[in-house]
Amino acid sequence: MEQVKIDLNGPAYAQGYLHTPNEEIGRTTYPVIMIVPGGSYTHIPEHQAEDLALAFFARGFQAFYLRYHFIGETKPLLPQPVYDLGQALAAIRDHQHAWAVNPEQMVIAGFSVGGQVVSLYDTMHSETDFAERSGIPAPVSPKAVILGYPVTRLDDQFPPRDKIPLIQLTDNIASTDARAHNVTQASPTFIWGTAADNVIPVFHSLNYAAALAKAKVPYELHTFSDGPHGLALSNVLTAWRPGTDLPHVAHWLPLSLEWLRSLGIESVPTN
Repeated sequence: MEQVKIDLNGPAYAQGYLHTPNEEIGRTTYPVIMIVPGGSYTHIPEHQAEDLALAFFARGFQAFYLRYHFIGETKPLLPQPVYDLGQALAAIRDHQHAWAVNPEQMVIAGFSVGGQVVSLYDTMHSETDFAERSGIPAPVSPKAVILGYPVTRLDDQFPPRDKIPLIQLTDNIASTDARAHNVTQASPTFIWGTAADNVIPVFHSLNYAAALAKAKVPYELHTFSDGPHGLALSNVLTAWRPGTDLPHVAHWLPLSLEWLRSLGIESVPTN
């Protein structure tokens, strides 16, 4: 395994884990996934982000995770993390030969507030002025999107006002809702969450799925009954507190891989 780091604007970067081409099995390129973790826009749980990336690496992906800008590093924060994601994807495309990447099989996966970053990028990058605003001349269009327990709008019970003043995040609340952007051009999307999530209510996922359905964008939605917020892989690797090692919810990973394969994105099947 080769590790690479993409230095972005300011403190932002992307960490990558790469397979080398294997001519013995006829493998010269690999699909790529970018993990965009949560952390309430104040940090990212790097061990969890790495475990998510390595889980996909083990299934045959060139896997990255994104450290985007946090609150206080730019004011207001949004949409800078969206631009960080776009710059990271463009850098991967530009290194596709050196990093054995198949540019037609690029996936972005966002969790919690990372899901907001991903859904915003997916619905904003096709807007006519996005290249000018972001400084990315030719934004990458992902082949597919995965959203885990995502935030989809900042004023729907997130963020908690006593901890994160909204003014630090945005001066335009409406623009933080992916549904306000170019949903008709969104990528096929896999969404999962839990009905018991008391941090980001599951209606964030349900409302965004409804918008995708209305726009006739292919999607798959899984709402598991039990489990708190921030489950990540839902197994012992990412069980950060009691009640987060949930084998039933952990089915989201093989389900998402099966779904990706149905879109022609090659991964190693799970048993």
